[in-house]
Amino acid sequence: MKQEKMLSDTSENESLVSSGRASQCIDDDCLHELQDTDTEALSRIADAVSSMLDGVGEDPEREGLVKTPERVARSMRFLTRGYRQDPEEVLKKAVFTEAYDEMVLVRDIDIFSMCEHHLLPFFGKAHVAYIPDGKIVGLSKIARVVEVYARRLQVQERLTQQIRDAIQNVLNPRGVAVVIEARHMCMVMRGVEKLNSITTTSAMSGEFLASPSTRSEFLRLIRP
Repeated sequence: MKQEKMLSDTSENESLVSSGRASQCIDDDCLHELQDTDTEALSRIADAVSSMLDGVGEDPEREGLVKTPERVARSMRFLTRGYRQDPEEVLKKAVFTEAYDEMVLVRDIDIFSMCEHHLLPFFGKAHVAYIPDGKIVGLSKIARVVEVYARRLQVQERLTQQIRDAIQNVLNPRGVAVVIEARHMCMVMRGVEKLNSITTTSAMSGEFLASPSTRSEFLRLIRP
């Protein structure tokens, strides 16, 4: 599939790198974000973390914890950076006209997200496929869309549907299929404490719903 290069984005990023405000990466697929300068948001989170430390019986002024509220604030902003990104705009940057009309599958995309119910991580793999109808998208952008939605407070069910809908809305393909397999720390570290449980969710549209053979081909291809 064609490799995309956005020259204006590359030049802008090179400028940021030279100024020390961005990590080294050659195009807009870099997943590292510039230094967070929203001091108001960082301060609110840090204050909340300090209160939480006090609430669990710790001393926020203890040597090992003095800088913890600031560290957690920056960590949370990083882990939820998807709120400050538009996944459909990410896709639109790399849409190409192409006559290819067979399934395109990107499997085993790593996901790391945060359960919105307990603010504990869940992580695993996403498998994303679509059947083009005159338009294809740069492969890296599929992983990017997964990343943008995963870096928000989530439930796995909604995450799966959001990925499907973004690809459907931008490409208008003949069908989209998404399967996510993940382990949830809210089931491992607390509650039922089931260490080996894996949650699988799926969301499909178009031919993946209408054609059993197409759906079966997708499910066969994502098997380990």
